[in-house]
Amino acid sequence: MPLYTLDPLLDARWDALVASHPDATAFHTRAWLSALAKTYRYRPVVLTSTEPGKALADGVAFCEVRSWLTGRRLISLPFSDHAQPLLTDGYNTLQLREWLESARFREGWKYIELRPISLKIDDDSMLVPGQEFWLHTLNLAPSLERLFRDLHKNCVQRRIRHAERENLVYERSSSVNLLSDFYKLLIMTRRRQHLLPQPKAWFRNLLAEMGPDAEIRAVYKDDAPIAAILSLRHRGKIIYKYGCSDERLHTLAGMPFLFWKLIEESKAEGAEQIDFGRTDFDNPGLIEFKDRFGAVRSKLTYLRYPKSEGTSWVRSPHLAKVKSLFASFPDGLMSSMGNIVYRHVA
Repeated sequence: MPLYTLDPLLDARWDALVASHPDATAFHTRAWLSALAKTYRYRPVVLTSTEPGKALADGVAFCEVRSWLTGRRLISLPFSDHAQPLLTDGYNTLQLREWLESARFREGWKYIELRPISLKIDDDSMLVPGQEFWLHTLNLAPSLERLFRDLHKNCVQRRIRHAERENLVYERSSSVNLLSDFYKLLIMTRRRQHLLPQPKAWFRNLLAEMGPDAEIRAVYKDDAPIAAILSLRHRGKIIYKYGCSDERLHTLAGMPFLFWKLIEESKAEGAEQIDFGRTDFDNPGLIEFKDRFGAVRSKLTYLRYPKSEGTSWVRSPHLAKVKSLFASFPDGLMSSMGNIVYRHVA
């Protein structure tokens, strides 16, 4: 069976598959792919067994990353916590394996990476396990009262009630009006983590492309923003993607309050699940924070061909040596450096 490629930004058949496939998330949508292309100049491509002119039965979305710093590679998908291949039951992965092997040789890609939530691979597959993370998901089927009872009593429930007594001002919007405050908090958070902030253009493009399916929630105290989160939606699945806060005002419990608002409003609007995103194994604080919201933890394993040699650039000791410098940069320099660096990371 031959395999074909298509441009998901131009071919409406991809929209139809994403709209109907049960494994599709916001990361598969044309809007997410378009934001990646506009911000980082990545080239999206979909691999399918369906011949041109017919409705797609399956598809695997990739982006080609071209970087003089980190090399050319094919990733499914950049800056996406996961991107499950949209396949049919009984899909023969042999053709996929053969295509990946021949395409990598032909295009000169350094490697090809898949980021599935789950994907059965043969014992002799050339795809090998790569980076691993925890993935937290929360089932919204129980009643709102049950969801609240499942929150950690001391660390979450009481902090939410404390935030409510503080009379915080809450805002929720898909417009760019909240973006300035969100980005201000993002720079604070990334400085605290000794990391560069994502380009502001990335968030502008994401809000513009996804419209109401990308939302910022923020809370204020005395007109000062104290915490904000950005979430994505596709049908009944919500993804918490970005969060940021002012550490000096953590006692006001802005983040627990915002997560509860996300749960409460998503439930009221008919969502079925909240994806709390991936977490590094070596980040116990964040793992525990997500556990305390009653989210179920599962292992997320990326697949790579060929096997990576040595340490990836993102996790290399060379980057670790300069991370401590990021916290000393002025806000403008941090943002400018993020503009330069992020398209090479993917």
